Amino acid sequence: MASIEFKNVTKKFDKQPVIDSLNLTIEAGKFTVLVGPSGCGKTTLLRMIAGIDPQTSGSVLIDGKDVTDLAAGKRKVAMVFQNYALYPTMSVRQNIEFGLKNNKVSKAERVKLIESISSLVGLSEYLDRKPSALSGGQRQRVALARAMVKKPAVFLMDEPLSNLDAKLRVQMRTELIELHKKLGTTFVYVTHDQVEAMSMADKIILMNKGEIQQEASPKEIYHEPNNLFTAQFMGLPPMNVGELGLDGVKFGFRPESANLTIEPNTKHLSFRGKIVTREMLGSETLYQVKYKERSFMVKAFEDNLSVDQEVYLGVDKYKLYFFDSNGQRMEAEDVISRDYFDVLRRY
Repeated sequence: MASIEFKNVTKKFDKQPVIDSLNLTIEAGKFTVLVGPSGCGKTTLLRMIAGIDPQTSGSVLIDGKDVTDLAAGKRKVAMVFQNYALYPTMSVRQNIEFGLKNNKVSKAERVKLIESISSLVGLSEYLDRKPSALSGGQRQRVALARAMVKKPAVFLMDEPLSNLDAKLRVQMRTELIELHKKLGTTFVYVTHDQVEAMSMADKIILMNKGEIQQEASPKEIYHEPNNLFTAQFMGLPPMNVGELGLDGVKFGFRPESANLTIEPNTKHLSFRGKIVTREMLGSETLYQVKYKERSFMVKAFEDNLSVDQEVYLGVDKYKLYFFDSNGQRMEAEDVISRDYFDVLRRY
């Protein structure tokens, strides 16, 4: 395993900076997920670690060693791509073995490595098949096995599950988590899917427009967002946000933090609205409640309300968030000192 450091790293495309003076440390042995919208810079970071597309300035360190001038093949990293990048005319065995042959690993060692890695990822019975005879999940395992035989200090994964169907993605997420536990190696995983990030990561690094918005565990990044972007990006459905009507401040609450009742409630935030949509999702139901010109999503575990029904939406004081005019999360003492809780009570 190895740590990764970015020191004052800048990356430019056509003289335009997409990442500017970035400093970041990725801990050794952790499953770190880089997440954010398309074009936020997460894949660019991954490619700089791999040495595929080096930084314009600054330094990248792997396990404390500056690899800025080190060729991609000598960085002790292995990359798993979105499209698997398998050789279609080669068998599974030959695909896994290809890099080992190039590195002049002995035949006996190659056989030993292929057998042990294939067993670990469940490919032993498929070694003589071509990629075209495999399912999407099996092909993904071949790509993983080909990376694993290199015994890298760092695994880099660029949206490796995006080509799989929904059910298989869930299965492969579980398998990758288990694989990480077995190997204990540093995993750096790129995705735009915040559900993947929340379910897999030891640490999430949320990016937007080339800047890090927050670095934290899934629990912290969900419950303690630093800013409005984080609050609305992490979570499905996203956090509800409304205008306080004072100082450019916005308030927010998670859909599961609201209660819907037929009778008036005593919650700190309370208003009467109308249900405009209802989505029954099995164990929970999503309601969209319209109040004046704004709609709020509520996640409920009871399916006892209907569209066009008038209800009271209520949220407890301690489940409310406030964001200043710059979109930064406000501390409770600042909210209290400016009487924003009292303003919201009259919302």
